[in-house]
Amino acid sequence: MKISEIKELSVAEIDKKLRELGEELLQLQIRKQTGQVEKPHLIKEIRRNRARLFTQLQTLQQQAS
Repeated sequence: MKISEIKELSVAEIDKKLRELGEELLQLQIRKQTGQVEKPHLIKEIRRNRARLFTQLQTLQQQAS
């Protein structure tokens, strides 16, 4: 997910995307523990995307205040 795509999202959409990525990350981490992950690089990518979303969410909340 690119920064330009994230900046176009509303707060509600960011919250929804964070929940989805959180669930996906949890599932990947569980599968990693059992040795069933085909693409372990996805864990790092999801964590980075979540960090980008959190950053944008905080920026939007600061602007609203």
